[in-house]
Amino acid sequence: MSNGIFGIGLSALQAAQRGLLVTGHNISNTATPGYTRQQVIQSTSDARATGSGFIGQGVQVDTVKRAYNQFLSRQVAQAGTESSQLETYFSQMKQIDSLLADSMGGSGLSPALQDFFGSLQEMATNPAEVASRQSMLSNAEMLVRQFHSMNSQLNEIQEGVNRQIENSTALINTLGAQIAKLNETIHMAESSANGQPANDLRDQRDELVAQLNDEVRATVVQSDEGYSVFLGGGQPLVMGSQASQLTARPSAMDADRLEIIHVMGGSSIPLKEANLDGGKLGGLLQFRNEIIDTVRNGLGRVAIGLAGTFNEQHRLGQDAQGNLGGDFFTTPGPVVAASTENTGSAVIDAEIVSYRDLDVSDYRLSFDGANYTLQPIRNGVEGTVQTFTTFPQTVDGVRLNLASGTVAAGDEFLIRPTAKGAGQIAVSVQDTDKIAAAAPIRTSAPTTNTGTGRISAGTVNAPLPTDPNLQQAVTLTFTSATTFDVSGTGTGNPASVPFTAGGPITFNGWTVQITGTPQPGDTFSIGPNTDGVADNRNALLLGALQSSNTLAAGGASYRGAYGQLVSLMGNKTRELEVTAGAQAALLTQTRALQQSEAGVNLDEEAANLLRYQQAYQAASKVIQTANQMFDALLEITR
Repeated sequence: MSNGIFGIGLSALQAAQRGLLVTGHNISNTATPGYTRQQVIQSTSDARATGSGFIGQGVQVDTVKRAYNQFLSRQVAQAGTESSQLETYFSQMKQIDSLLADSMGGSGLSPALQDFFGSLQEMATNPAEVASRQSMLSNAEMLVRQFHSMNSQLNEIQEGVNRQIENSTALINTLGAQIAKLNETIHMAESSANGQPANDLRDQRDELVAQLNDEVRATVVQSDEGYSVFLGGGQPLVMGSQASQLTARPSAMDADRLEIIHVMGGSSIPLKEANLDGGKLGGLLQFRNEIIDTVRNGLGRVAIGLAGTFNEQHRLGQDAQGNLGGDFFTTPGPVVAASTENTGSAVIDAEIVSYRDLDVSDYRLSFDGANYTLQPIRNGVEGTVQTFTTFPQTVDGVRLNLASGTVAAGDEFLIRPTAKGAGQIAVSVQDTDKIAAAAPIRTSAPTTNTGTGRISAGTVNAPLPTDPNLQQAVTLTFTSATTFDVSGTGTGNPASVPFTAGGPITFNGWTVQITGTPQPGDTFSIGPNTDGVADNRNALLLGALQSSNTLAAGGASYRGAYGQLVSLMGNKTRELEVTAGAQAALLTQTRALQQSEAGVNLDEEAANLLRYQQAYQAASKVIQTANQMFDALLEITR
């Protein structure tokens, strides 16, 4: 009887002791990241059958169990990876918002545009003054420097993103290797403990998975070998005790752009960025695709559109030396990058043929052996594919042509019409005399005319190139009130040309209007502008470009196109601020729900401590009683 009582008391003592140990372990790990509350699972020992019935044999401790809820843990991981992605995206976005907001201030792009066109208006008022011309050149240089400055800041932001992508990739590799190692360690530990769970090691593994989800979205599948971890596109990062690697390397299409490579078993496979969502890495990739390229292309379109359209009008004017105007700005051209994996020798040429139709898209050109496919990429979104079989082809104001070589099946090219615009725009004119403020033609009418006809100053017609006969002297002689003859054209002398008062009269690349009623014998002359130093007609036309809708298919001016970009980025920043805040709140709620079940509650543990202490004392009393009974039996037998 005493052995039974002793055994029961001892089992109770051991159960209480283990309860005290687990409770103390819980209390000491209250602040340990990833720790899950543990609890002792105990059951009744098998009863012993007697003639008087089944007599209990005490208690046994079956295991120590984690208060782990797999469903809640997955919810926390899901909310965490979403929150990390949005927070990373938002933190990067604030740099862009600050860059563009500053550019709207006193020393940014908008003020620089305003100052440039303001100095142009001043020169139009005083075209003969060298100081006015020099002021215009100086403000043009300041505008160009502002474009360069913003482009340099974009480059710095992109370099920072590349470094963070490399760091995130390295951390993912480290976490994957640690999870694989823990899989092996847990398997060995639990095998040696007859399958009892290694709770603390499992907590460490779950914490590593949570940290991994902070970097990239990861899916966990549990098996006998431990955790198998897969990335968004199904690529295995961890399989049992084996871990693969990710590496960041320059893209085959763009050396300034890093792509993520999955390395496993000697094979290297580029991963689609759309499959690497979630976490910091997903936020960085999304920011790069949707924002950096969009801002760079948007700035580039303004720079190229400004340079190109300004040059077109400047070439229609005449400088202070009497020559036709040249290019005022250096206009950057499209960038065409051939994939380093191409097997053909083709060189694709791209040329801007319409600044008005320029878009902010990049284009991926590929060849399958029979057909070419051209896919626009705008704001990180792939657009509708265009298919064709021969060159040249024109898309969004850009003409594509096969310059040389042969295209092989599978070859790819990346075409970026405006990417280098802000970084490569420059001022071509350095001499104030080279500013084409005047018009190259001048009109006149003798005082001997008897009619009431009046001739306009005339305009030079676009598009370029300028007519070679533009500045040749031409005389219009009226043979009646409704017809006139042309002489001196150099390319023929049309006779009896119909005349309508106020209607356009176009020859040799110029257009004039004659109003009133000319009489037979009246003459009007159009010839070179031999004294155009004080002429401001082309300067006025250049100044009018400021408010003209010359970009975005005629839907925006220079400042308007830039304002659209600023508005787009401002709205995106605000959107991310709201969504990132909401996701952070959801993460907090989800963690609180998980911790309510899995976290350590000190009040509860204090109560458990008292309960197990009392149980320990009671078990000790049972053993003491058994000892007294045994001593009493010994006294009887003496």
